[in-house]
Amino acid sequence: MISKGQKINERYEVIRSIGEGGMANVYLGYDTILDRNVAIKILRGDLSNDEKFVRRFQREALSASSLAHPNIVEMYDVGEDDGLYYIVMEYVDGKTLKQLLKKRGNLTLSEAIDIMLQLTDGMAHAHDSYIVHRDLKPQNVMIKDDGQIKITDFGIAMALNSTQLTQTNSVMGSVHYLPPEQASGKGSTIKSDIYSIGIIFYELLSGSLPFRGDNAVEIALKHMRDPLPSLRDENPAIPQSIENIIMRATAKNPKNRYEDTRTMHDDLLTALDDERMNEEPIKFKYPEHEDTPKKKKVDEKSEPEIEEVDEDKEVAKKVDEDTDDKVNKVIIIILAVILALLVAGLIVAFVLFDGGNEKDTAVIPDCEGMKVSACEKKLLNAGFEVNTKIELVESEKIEKNKVVKTDPEAGRNLKMGTKVTIYKSLGEEVYVLEDYTGKNYIEVETLLESKYGLKIDIEKKEPADNTKDYDEQEVIGQSLASGSEVKPGDSLILYIPDITDEFPNMNELGWSLADAEAFCTKYGIIIKTKYVETDKYAEGKIISQSRAAGSPVARGTTLTVEIAKKPEPKKPEVEEKPSTEDTGTEEEKPASDSTGQ
Repeated sequence: MISKGQKINERYEVIRSIGEGGMANVYLGYDTILDRNVAIKILRGDLSNDEKFVRRFQREALSASSLAHPNIVEMYDVGEDDGLYYIVMEYVDGKTLKQLLKKRGNLTLSEAIDIMLQLTDGMAHAHDSYIVHRDLKPQNVMIKDDGQIKITDFGIAMALNSTQLTQTNSVMGSVHYLPPEQASGKGSTIKSDIYSIGIIFYELLSGSLPFRGDNAVEIALKHMRDPLPSLRDENPAIPQSIENIIMRATAKNPKNRYEDTRTMHDDLLTALDDERMNEEPIKFKYPEHEDTPKKKKVDEKSEPEIEEVDEDKEVAKKVDEDTDDKVNKVIIIILAVILALLVAGLIVAFVLFDGGNEKDTAVIPDCEGMKVSACEKKLLNAGFEVNTKIELVESEKIEKNKVVKTDPEAGRNLKMGTKVTIYKSLGEEVYVLEDYTGKNYIEVETLLESKYGLKIDIEKKEPADNTKDYDEQEVIGQSLASGSEVKPGDSLILYIPDITDEFPNMNELGWSLADAEAFCTKYGIIIKTKYVETDKYAEGKIISQSRAAGSPVARGTTLTVEIAKKPEPKKPEVEEKPSTEDTGTEEEKPASDSTGQ
């Protein structure tokens, strides 16, 4: 339990609690060395004994320490003090966006755009370093009185990722901003953060959340399947350009979202230009739900489907049966003649008026899914030239070596002789793994999860070479060999050494301070000393230690040792030889002192 006035690492004095989260609690603290207020994030007590959570907590510190941006909270220090794992960060004197929304309801368009420009600028900086936030929400964005925002809690959701939908107290706030792919259990990427940013933008302008429900699972399902409500239906004064930005950021299919946060930032800069405010509503290139069953092709061999009975058709059928057959036949003949005349007239009109003008143009045929050779033949027969250079592009939808698309795209009516470029599929997006042996597992895990969308697990393993001095965070092996091809969502295990080093019984071994210091230097332990006067042990020998013998050694922990110190010689009780008449008095003094003790 952290109490007011408690000192962390004999430097940071706790003033008061300022927030509680699913993984850590935050306190306002005072740095007694640099004379400034700081925010101290301390891992929850029930999690500090969980090795996985401790690793994730340290990972947040490692990730955040590399970020230096005016819209990202700065991190000052990280460490451990007698079992308390802490991070010391910049203290932001302000309120969260969530608190601001509760007070104001919704923000003006100019206020919302200003906040979004800062948010996208900060996140673009993080994404450039392959750092994905994974838990963007108004509660994790601070705003100062001067309007500057600060993004907090980078990486904090990582440790709770696998059980997120079951932890109601820590997730109900996050699930309102949860991307569909994250809700369905797929890996998080830069585009996942973009989705959350879009939901925040929607809330800033509307003052409400787009999806609500009784529990986290219900809300997550709505993110996966329900279309985003239109802002302009509620407030027609919002420009179409702004709604387009929100719709593109919150597209269900990540392929329809912005490619990166910087592109969204640049789009926001011009959103209120006169020529953009009334632009056409956005139309997505890719289907929003790609798992929707496709319609069967005509030439597919399949059993005829049984059509459902349409009650209206049945009623009409009965009426027709009551109608005279001859009358029906006459009506059908008349309608057929009229239709034939109309079609003939349209053909003649096209030939006379448009045919001559369009004789040099043709429609680019659709080659999607075809072999490249067949596509080339089809384009040439249509009167187009084919670029000799075939472009390669990754595609989850189109089989490898088949045509994905053409440029110009299929369906365009262009002049014959136009050169068309064919794009051939490389198949599903894949990455080639490297040999990560010897590298820091936290850095490797951050890269592979953030940049490539892989699912990384860390497991301890007995090193093959027991003579080598391994670092506890060093990768000693991986479940997939170097050169293996992986795709987003694939799993990879990184093995780290199962270092079973334990704290020795320094007293029984007769260790001196020098022995303890050498041990602590080897394992990266912070050592503190206390001297105790005693005749029982030789001077300089260790009497006791704060970490029990046999407990596992962990880098960055603190060890306090008590060292024997020779007692100071006692001063004579009688400084001067007393006179004969004072002897009785002097003899009574020690007795009196002894009683007092």
